[in-house]
Amino acid sequence: MASTLDQLREMTTVVADTGDFEAIKALKPIDCTTNPSILLKVIQSPASEDFVAKAIEKGKAGKMSPLDIADALTIGVGTELTKLVPGRVSTEVDADLSFDKERSLGKARAIVKAYEDQGVSRDRILIKLASTWEGIRAAEVLEGEGIQCNLTLLFCLEQAVACADAGVFLISPFVGRITDWYAKREGKTFEAHEDPGVLSVKRIYDYYKSNGVDTIVMGASFRNTGQIKALAGCDRLTISPNLLQELDQEQGDLARQLSPDTAKSMDKLPMDESAFRYGLNADPMATEKLAEGIRNFDADHKVLLKLISDKLAA
Repeated sequence: MASTLDQLREMTTVVADTGDFEAIKALKPIDCTTNPSILLKVIQSPASEDFVAKAIEKGKAGKMSPLDIADALTIGVGTELTKLVPGRVSTEVDADLSFDKERSLGKARAIVKAYEDQGVSRDRILIKLASTWEGIRAAEVLEGEGIQCNLTLLFCLEQAVACADAGVFLISPFVGRITDWYAKREGKTFEAHEDPGVLSVKRIYDYYKSNGVDTIVMGASFRNTGQIKALAGCDRLTISPNLLQELDQEQGDLARQLSPDTAKSMDKLPMDESAFRYGLNADPMATEKLAEGIRNFDADHKVLLKLISDKLAA
C-alpha cells in the first residue's frame, strides 16, 4: 500500500516548509518555502559553515553592510533550493516593511533582480509578504508586473478575500498558530474535525472554490499529521520535514477531505480597506497572531544581522 504521503501527493501539491538542503533532497517536494526563522536555522547549521564563510569574506571585500550580506545569503540559499525542487521557492520581504507598501515593492523587485542575476528566472520564485493591507496592496502591484506572490501570516477570511480581490497567486493560511491560540484560551486540545485552524482553512477554501477564485490555497503551520490529513485535497500544503517523514512512514487509506466539487457555497464578501481593518480588528486571534508573527520574523532577522555583524568583526 502507498504511504500516506504518497496518497496525499495524488490530491495535493506538497511543499517543504524548510530550507534544509538534505531534507529537501530526501523528501523531494515540488516547492519549498522559507521565512526568516527557517533561514536563520540554515545559516546556523554546521552544514552551511563554508557557505556562510564565503559570503562573509565577499562582504568584507566589498565593504557590504550586514543587511546587504543577509540579502545575499538569502538569495544564495534560495538559488541552491531552486536546484533541488522543480517548482517554486518562496522568499520573504523583510518583516519590518509589512506596513510600508512602497518599500515592500522596492525590496521585492530587488529580490527578483538578485535572483535573475544568479540565472534564476522570476517564474521560479514567489515573493512572500505579510497579509497586512499594505502587503496585499504591494502584491497587487507586483502581480501586475508578472511577479507572483505568496501572502503569509494569514489568519482570517477578511485577509483571504482581500488577497483574492488583489489577484494574488497564492496564500498561506496558518493552521497550527490558530489552533495554538484557541487551545491556550480554552485550555483544551482539539480533534481534527473541530480544530479551529483546520476549520479556518476549510472556510477559505470553500469561499474560493464557490466563488471561482483562482488564488491557490496552501495550508501552513501544522502541529500534527491529523491536521494535514484533515485538509487532504487542499490545493497545496507546506509541511515541515519531521511531519513529512511521519506521513511517509504511515500506512492506511487517506480520504480526500477538500474538493472543488464539494465546496460549501458561500456568498461573495465585499472587501475594501475599511471592511478589512474592521474584520481583522474584530477577530482577536487574527489580530494577535498577525502582530506576533511579524514581530517574531523581525526578531529572527535581527538575530541574523547580529550574527553577521559579529562575524564581520571577528
